[in-house]
Amino acid sequence: MGMRVAAIDVGTNTVRLLVGEPDGAGGYRPILAAQELTRLGQGLLPDRLLQPVPIQRTLAVLEGYRRLADSHGATRIVAVGTSALREASNRQEFLRRARKETGLDVRVISGEEEARLTLRGVRAALPGVGTHCGPVDQGHHLGSAGPGAMGAPPGGRLILMDIGGGSTEFVLADGDAILATVSTGLGVVKLTEAHVRHDPPLPAEVKALHDVVAARVARLPAEGFPGLGRAAAAPAATFVGTAGTVTTLAAVDLSLTAYDPGRVNGHRLSRDRVEALLRELAALPLARRRAVPGLEPARADVIVAGALVCSVAMETLGFPSIVVSDGGLREGILLDLLG
Repeated sequence: MGMRVAAIDVGTNTVRLLVGEPDGAGGYRPILAAQELTRLGQGLLPDRLLQPVPIQRTLAVLEGYRRLADSHGATRIVAVGTSALREASNRQEFLRRARKETGLDVRVISGEEEARLTLRGVRAALPGVGTHCGPVDQGHHLGSAGPGAMGAPPGGRLILMDIGGGSTEFVLADGDAILATVSTGLGVVKLTEAHVRHDPPLPAEVKALHDVVAARVARLPAEGFPGLGRAAAAPAATFVGTAGTVTTLAAVDLSLTAYDPGRVNGHRLSRDRVEALLRELAALPLARRRAVPGLEPARADVIVAGALVCSVAMETLGFPSIVVSDGGLREGILLDLLG
């Protein structure tokens, strides 16, 4: 057995674990992957305070993941925190408890570092992304990197959208070079808590969500992202989505009864299909949304906000489709660990 390491992504909505080892080709061989929705950022606003129950849920999962990583032979474990921990005024208390109760030193990373690591994970999952041109039918699958291909050379120009629980990041990249990155407050937990009060959401609530998201996305070209519109129109550019919202939309589109990363990774969703899924999911009460094939029940209450972010971004930035990446931040952390 080669050197095994573990990466833990402590997100606003989800905690993700990946244990892996070098594959001998500059990439990694996955040993164990797991994720749990702990909703760490629940109730964070307006006071920017992590709440006791979400803290306890997250610490319990972290303790379990540390034990899992240990039992699978990981010699080093790195845990990183993102939006919720960046914003929380009581993050030091959380970090202290994590160290004491789980033995993990959670490192809070900047939005720029999160973008770099996420891009690395996406490039590993979809090594050829950005090189495909021309029209693609709904449901087209680009193909994905198998474990042995996870160190393949990076592809061409892309715009990456990472929809999280507390924020959504946009990254403009050419190969593995980041040309621009913008972090927005368009997190699905934040948006849902701020704008959705009824089950199912009222049309006025969906419109309010739409207006907030559209206004924020429309500012991107003027906020350190000057190449965004031109890149979106360039034939060699590809729009890529990562994290739970887009992988869930892909799983629902594929009617998966059990999540299959091999089918989700590289799946292409047309803008029309995303808009149709948004309408269908927004019309369902929560109990029925939880029963939709491909939709993780614990994500059902925030998927409407997530689908809306995806739909509005595609519309505003002019992309007719989005390619889904199952790889993201935790994969990037692991690759950094392996050098």
